[in-house]
Amino acid sequence: MSRILFSRCSLGGLLLPNRVVMAPMNRNRASDGQLAPTALTARYYAQRASGGLIIAEGTPVSPQARGCARTPGIYSEAQIAGWRNVTRAVHRANGRIYLQLWHVGRVGHCSLRVDGSPPVGPSTLCLRDDRVPILAGTSEPVLVRCDPPRALATGEVKAIVGDFARAADNAMSAGFDGVEIHAANGYLFDQFRCPYLNDRTDEYGGTTEDRWRFLLETADAVADAVGKARVGVRISPLGTAHEMKPDPDPLFTYGYLACQLDRLGIGYLHVYDQSASWMHDAQNDLLQHLRSCYSRTMILCGGFDRQRAEAALRADCGDLVAFGKHFIANPDLVERLRLGAPLAPLNAKTIYKGGARGYIDYPSLEEEAVGQT
Repeated sequence: MSRILFSRCSLGGLLLPNRVVMAPMNRNRASDGQLAPTALTARYYAQRASGGLIIAEGTPVSPQARGCARTPGIYSEAQIAGWRNVTRAVHRANGRIYLQLWHVGRVGHCSLRVDGSPPVGPSTLCLRDDRVPILAGTSEPVLVRCDPPRALATGEVKAIVGDFARAADNAMSAGFDGVEIHAANGYLFDQFRCPYLNDRTDEYGGTTEDRWRFLLETADAVADAVGKARVGVRISPLGTAHEMKPDPDPLFTYGYLACQLDRLGIGYLHVYDQSASWMHDAQNDLLQHLRSCYSRTMILCGGFDRQRAEAALRADCGDLVAFGKHFIANPDLVERLRLGAPLAPLNAKTIYKGGARGYIDYPSLEEEAVGQT
């Protein structure tokens, strides 16, 4: 079998020892008081530092950007200090780590903000059934329906562009090697992209070009803050998470975005297939179109194992492959893939539970062998 998955490559001036990426996944382990990463978070990421690149979890760029209980932010000094401990631990383990910058938009609840303000979005259209975790005076999060959003004024949209640029600068101060803008999975930038949600009549609504304006202005501002080579953007074409509808013209919509990001010189495009289906067809029209429109590094994510990853790389569908849940349960995923060793199963009940269990206690192959002697 080909071993291209374990070959070196360069990303934004970083030399990656392999093409295995740890996908960003929320784990909801921040401290309650300061919403900062803890020592457990540093250990969790350091355990997984053998990946070519870690993209740390979605991290709110402001108090307004929050959508879940116990997600660490990147807008306060305490949060920057907490993340600095994480990056130091990863770098000591010879790893490389980016931070995903996040604004949830309409996916949220008033109780997640100190001032009790509602979620915000491109419009006032509300999620009907989706639920988010809040604390509600309890030690464990409970799921509640999202509150109706408030439509952002034009000036507020521009202010959020500034929030992302400041958060990117904070991330670099915390020692990250780069940042990823979260424009996938039904969150704020995806909401502005969506013609079913975005009914605006200002410069951020209407045509495809105007609905992408918010993201492109943000990418440009973040690139100015930290350097374009150290910026990535994540998208989820055809995704339906958080009650989204697939785009009516995905080839044009995402092709336009890919061309514009390429023009800006953004370091990578991270493409997530929520269905884990179309991405595994090397002849898929959307996949081929994105590859032709974007000339720089492309990360593929969605239902990959070693065989599928090697096949995608051999077919030149992408340059790096991101693994999600496999990385939660297998801190030494790269070694297991390299050896063809069995992958440990995921305990779904502890993904967002809090504490060490299901977070830092998954054993490596070496630890499993010691435990069996």
